[in-house]
Amino acid sequence: MIDGARALPPHTTTLGYGGWIPFAALTLAPWVVDEPVLQTWLLRGLLAYGATILAFLGAVHWGFVLARGAPRPALVLALGTVPALVGAASLMLTPPTALVTQMIAFGAIWLYEHRVLGEAVLGKAYLDLRRTLTIGVLLILTVALFGPMSRLAGV
Repeated sequence: MIDGARALPPHTTTLGYGGWIPFAALTLAPWVVDEPVLQTWLLRGLLAYGATILAFLGAVHWGFVLARGAPRPALVLALGTVPALVGAASLMLTPPTALVTQMIAFGAIWLYEHRVLGEAVLGKAYLDLRRTLTIGVLLILTVALFGPMSRLAGV
């Protein structure tokens, strides 16, 4: 378990916010690019990046268990694999369904971290950062869902 008041390691916040850049770039580029083949590529890239970040979030829970311990470590480790599985499965869905699936997954991980693991396991600074990052990702994916990519539903 970690000290809930402990600060995040250097560069955590900068790199966390930097993680928005690929989401934003892959979402906003189709507003500029009017080539359907390239828009399809950008959409696939967005979904792949979302799946990768979901896997990363699950791996973070493994890191907390392995480095610091957590109550019910077997459960935390098992649930830490779910985001990767959901992310991978989302890549086999139609793009709108995949975007919604990823949005639900990002929200569910946030709820799990805040309601189940909480400050005792993850620390307040981490939870505060994750809340902000999750809100940003959900907003960006919402723009993707209703933006130019929405007409690529048959991808």
